[in-house]
Amino acid sequence: MTASPIADSYDVATLRVREFPWAERGERIYLNHASTGPLPVRTVRALAEYNTLRSMPWRITDELEFGTVRRSRELCAGLIGATAAEVALMVNTTYGINLAARALPFDKGDVVLSFDKEFPANVYPWMALDKARGVTLRQIPVRDGLPDEEALHRALDGPRVRAVSVSWVGFSSGYKVDLRRLGEACHQRGIYLIVDAMQGLGGATLDVTDCHVDLLACGGQKWLLSPWGTGFVYVREALVQKLEPQAVGWMSVRASEDFTRLTDYDFTWWEDARRFEVITLPYQDFYGMNASLELLCELGPAAVAAHVERLATRIVEWSLDRGDVRLVTPADPARRAGVVAVAPRDPVAASERLTSAGVSHSLREGAIRLSPHCYNTEEEVDRALATMVGE
Repeated sequence: MTASPIADSYDVATLRVREFPWAERGERIYLNHASTGPLPVRTVRALAEYNTLRSMPWRITDELEFGTVRRSRELCAGLIGATAAEVALMVNTTYGINLAARALPFDKGDVVLSFDKEFPANVYPWMALDKARGVTLRQIPVRDGLPDEEALHRALDGPRVRAVSVSWVGFSSGYKVDLRRLGEACHQRGIYLIVDAMQGLGGATLDVTDCHVDLLACGGQKWLLSPWGTGFVYVREALVQKLEPQAVGWMSVRASEDFTRLTDYDFTWWEDARRFEVITLPYQDFYGMNASLELLCELGPAAVAAHVERLATRIVEWSLDRGDVRLVTPADPARRAGVVAVAPRDPVAASERLTSAGVSHSLREGAIRLSPHCYNTEEEVDRALATMVGE
């Protein structure tokens, strides 16, 4: 299914040759993983392999089909310090946030706290809950353009606060929330903590148990270098059997395990997080995701995070040394991950220069967003920075 391990140590040059040859050939400087991550060579091969079998479906065994998603749950769980029984596979982050909004036991008048300027996927499900069930979404105003964690902590003691839903890493600012501190504060007060991990996981490391996370949602197509239509939700073990799935899948119940007796209806949920899955999943895409996650595991999530941090620090230090560029992302390494936003004097013109030079990036909220990953090099970052300011 996957290629052999790259090496005992994490060697960027070897990684580029084997998994991202277009980068090694200099065809593109890709610094836009906060938008869409490229597929490694092994993942492309895995997708082709599975789709070839799909053209002759009699060759797809039950073990291949259901073994694929079983392996997906294991790999996703391993990335966040969870168990496979706490992981349900989803096709995007939004579905996981909707699960939290619809399945948690909210009452009319309860309050959900979040930050202003959050990505819409972590806003609209809560707005819909407000409309449907009278649960109020209170967004804490940003401070100097960044999430105000101190204000959020003060708000935890407000009346009827039932949950907090935040992005671990902000999509536009790159601000990284102190989840350990926030999780402990929520845990002490009996407040649910819901996390959108899309812009952090894969470029940084996270332990959901250590951070007292109750539900976490993450799509695979960005930092996890996986196909569109892949992702997962983590539900803390103690919550799994307390929550009623809002979307009922025909394989969410134990009776559907035996395909020879599907009409022996028995509406008994799985005891693990599979109760939240809605089958049929895109098995071929999760087969591809497995290849990508296995690559990240081979490299070592901590080693990947350290490499990403070095490149991000290079961007931060460069911007701090200049008078014509404003750093949007916090300079403190504890408050950032792989997303770094900088605002040159004319962001639109800077974006045009980068595009013309073949540097993939994003223009978000008046700033240039750069997001390097495991295979990018310091030379690529330096070229992108020089291009941005016209040097």
